[in-house]
Amino acid sequence: MQIVAFDFGTKKIGVAVGQTATYTSSPLQIIINKDNKVNWSEISILLNEWNPELIIVGKPLNMDGTDSEIMKQVEKFYEKLKHTYDVNLEYIDERLTTFEAKQILEDTDIDKVDANAAKILIDNWFEMNKE
Repeated sequence: MQIVAFDFGTKKIGVAVGQTATYTSSPLQIIINKDNKVNWSEISILLNEWNPELIIVGKPLNMDGTDSEIMKQVEKFYEKLKHTYDVNLEYIDERLTTFEAKQILEDTDIDKVDANAAKILIDNWFEMNKE
C-alpha cells in the first residue's frame, strides 16, 4: 500500500511517502504555503502523482495529550483532504517528530526537517500496524 504523510504547518508542510510492501519510507518534499493559506494546487499534483491508498496527517498534541494551538487548522486540513480525495485518512501523534528529525539531521540540512518529520510519522505508523 502506498502512503503519503503530511506534517502540517501554516508556513510549510512536510511530505513523505512510504510503502507497506517493503516497510520503507522517504522524505519527499516541503510544500510552501503562501500567506498562511494551504497550497492545495501543489498537494493535488502530489496526490495525483503518488495515488496513495492512505494519507497520514500528524496530530499536533501538547506533551500532556491535549490539542495544541494549531490543531484547529490541522482539523480543517484533514477534513478538506477527507472530502476532496477518495482515500483512507488517519491521524497519528506527532509529538517530538520535529525534535527527532532535527536530531537525525544534526543541522546538516535544516530545510528538510519537516519532510523528515513526515517520514517519522510513517515509520511510527509502521510500528503501530505491524502484522
